[in-house]
Amino acid sequence: MSQVAAAKNERVNIRLNESAKKRIERAASFAGETVSRFIVASALEQAEATIRAHEIMTLSQRDADRFLDAILTPPELNEKFRAAMEEHSRRVIHR
Repeated sequence: MSQVAAAKNERVNIRLNESAKKRIERAASFAGETVSRFIVASALEQAEATIRAHEIMTLSQRDADRFLDAILTPPELNEKFRAAMEEHSRRVIHR
């Protein structure tokens, strides 16, 4: 909740229907918070969950083992792959 208590110099304006507003007001009342504080806390919680879902990858133990194995013991590069890399180097301009 420390993020909510930080300096408040930014605004977000939203429009919503009467039913949604009443539900938010009711929930804020149950939580013992102002509507603004309730909306900010709820939005920040959802924002953090969304960020975590996009920035953190969770692997099963089997997949984690396979990933680590691929990094530690990469396969030999075959001729087709080498040719593709050479073609890429010829076509792509590196800056």
